[in-house]
Amino acid sequence: MKDAFGIPQSLLVLGGTSEIALATARRLVARRCRTVWLAGRPSPALERSATDLRALGADVHTVAFDALTPESHETVLGKVFAEGDIDMVLLAFGILGDQAHDEREPASAVRVAQTNYTGGVSAALVSARALQAQGHGSLVVLSSVAGERARRSNFIYGSSKAGLDAFTQGLGDALHGTGVHVMVVRPGFVRSKMTAGLPEAPLATTPEAVATAIELGLRRRSETVWVPGVLRVVMSALRHVPRELFRRLPV
Repeated sequence: MKDAFGIPQSLLVLGGTSEIALATARRLVARRCRTVWLAGRPSPALERSATDLRALGADVHTVAFDALTPESHETVLGKVFAEGDIDMVLLAFGILGDQAHDEREPASAVRVAQTNYTGGVSAALVSARALQAQGHGSLVVLSSVAGERARRSNFIYGSSKAGLDAFTQGLGDALHGTGVHVMVVRPGFVRSKMTAGLPEAPLATTPEAVATAIELGLRRRSETVWVPGVLRVVMSALRHVPRELFRRLPV
């Protein structure tokens, strides 16, 4: 169960090598979190992540999970929940893709959509049902400001995050009053391996800053978290820019 400050004592990470997820796990382990499940494709990186968290004192387990095989999600995640209550599920998997390449190769664009949206819908629904059955817990979903308005430079990725964001908001409404807390996290440009080599956008942030915002959101039982917070205002303005003018912006 969560402690009096809303910090989970058990955590399931979907996307166990995500830098944001691992920064969040480290932060929560430094508080009260004692059991961590890292779900992802089996790899040396997944095992290194588990080893690092064990060194901090957590009881860490790894589980084979693939966003692209939604037919396996119920079985895989069901086994985790069968081991005991999970206070928090962090849905952190996703791929950025390569916009120029993916426009030329529709199959690659579909992979981005299937990973980020279809896989997210499946994993979130399975997790939400399990959290509801146990009567408590938080589902935290990593979205992106890219989903707020489609931009020429990354509309394939952005559209997949827009779909996931809208789905998560609706899921939160559906679960209101059940004891399950749903929180959408909308970071801006995050300096990470996924964005290495890309031009840095204004108001860039770090995995550690996102982790800090997630912890604060848990304590406040927030439904939406922007990182950094000023992006709420920036994106509200961009959302209302006339389309003809928006097309001319260097975004």
